[in-house]
Amino acid sequence: MHKIQNMYKNDTAQRTPPLVDQAFAQLRRDVLSGTYSPGAKLKLDELQAAYGFSSSPLREALSRLAQEGLIRADERRGFRVTAISAEDLIDITRMRVMLDVQAPRESIEHGDDAWEAQVVAAFHRLEKVEGRLSDGPVVLDQGWTDVHTAFHMALISASPSERLRTWSASLFDQAERYRRFSARYRKTFKNKSSEHRKLMDATLRRDADTACALLREHILGTERNVLAVLSKVEPDRGA
Repeated sequence: MHKIQNMYKNDTAQRTPPLVDQAFAQLRRDVLSGTYSPGAKLKLDELQAAYGFSSSPLREALSRLAQEGLIRADERRGFRVTAISAEDLIDITRMRVMLDVQAPRESIEHGDDAWEAQVVAAFHRLEKVEGRLSDGPVVLDQGWTDVHTAFHMALISASPSERLRTWSASLFDQAERYRRFSARYRKTFKNKSSEHRKLMDATLRRDADTACALLREHILGTERNVLAVLSKVEPDRGA
């Protein structure tokens, strides 16, 4: 009996993420969603009260977020959410064009039937979520973010380069902060399903040139939309 109980405890421990990973995931989600405004100071005592973690996993989570560029570390002032700026978005976009646009080409070259099925399934989930969004003012929620991210990550998941997949995912998330920010000021929801469908179709045809060109325009289109918002609301966006 004790042996069975110990096995159950060990299995539960293996399935429960470490506290550092839990703290990192929750903080990261809230930074990306805009729960913490750009430039906001992240005070350790307030984070402890909000999330229920001790200082040790929170400090480690903050350090990992700083490595991703989502927050900034200052030894004298602690941590702050990275400010939003046109210059930062342009730099993120430039790096995405350099890295992200290559990733689908590698996936198309190496992807198998299972990968194609993953892409189709991810698009289907995204299309279903977008179909439920109204035509009125929309603030993109976590549900849309999750399926949107899953679709783009599915496109590059067959790339054999783990570094390329990791860096592309990090840049995608940094751009996500800007998408979520700009969506607050959008009067209507810009349905992206047609763009995503064209991207999926080119990928499934194994037409790497078209898929990469579509993704490049998709990335640049996001930059244009966000810059248009920033030019209007920049004085009110915080430090």
